[in-house]
Amino acid sequence: MSNKTDSNIYTILFAIGMVVVVGSLLAFVAQTLKPTIDENKRIEKQQNILYAMGVNENEESSAVFIADDKVGAEFQKYITKQLIITNETNVVEDDQAYLIDIKKEQSNAKEGKERRLPLFIGEKDGKTFYVAPIRGKGLWDAVWAYVAMDANMVVQGAYFDHKGETAGLGANIKERYFMDDFIGEHLKDASGNFTGIAISKSNGDPLNNDKTDNEVDAIAGATITGDGVAAMIKSELRLYVPYFNTLKTN
Repeated sequence: MSNKTDSNIYTILFAIGMVVVVGSLLAFVAQTLKPTIDENKRIEKQQNILYAMGVNENEESSAVFIADDKVGAEFQKYITKQLIITNETNVVEDDQAYLIDIKKEQSNAKEGKERRLPLFIGEKDGKTFYVAPIRGKGLWDAVWAYVAMDANMVVQGAYFDHKGETAGLGANIKERYFMDDFIGEHLKDASGNFTGIAISKSNGDPLNNDKTDNEVDAIAGATITGDGVAAMIKSELRLYVPYFNTLKTN
């Protein structure tokens, strides 16, 4: 008499049972960890937004965020409004705007659906900052940024990050020497037309003294990553131009 455990039916039932058990365990773990994951996302996004407007704990040459246990209070202190922009100039306030998934919103736009653009308004040292989160494609995977601007779309600060750029090359977009170059750069040309900022190997301005040339110096050996960052800035920040055109500028 053959052993029942050798039958095909037993194998199938055992496999189904294991799938159910493992699936249930994974669902339980995911549900249990969700509050922690959500909290970590909140902290990271708020740190990125604050960093872009200069609220950080930077050391001499290193980029350092506000500490996790301080960021909530600092966010409330410096961010005065959270906006969601749709249809170019339709604006609503929403204190959960920082939770918007930019990748998902980009996908919605590709599918012909309405895209929501979050924008964060902050006040620091008597200045108003407008911080926009943007996302693009580098050499290997996604790149993203938080760009702080004034009402004239002059960059006041930026934080860049990536998912999988090459260490020592494209990954250096998150180094201070690269990010700080954007401070003071104009996103519009002398005629007021939106231009963006090119990442150039031949801009002839390695010290980045010219802030109206719409260029910053490239990272050596990271041409494709730089091109991706420039394309991201141009395509994503252009979407905010109609809103900025409604502001009184100097």
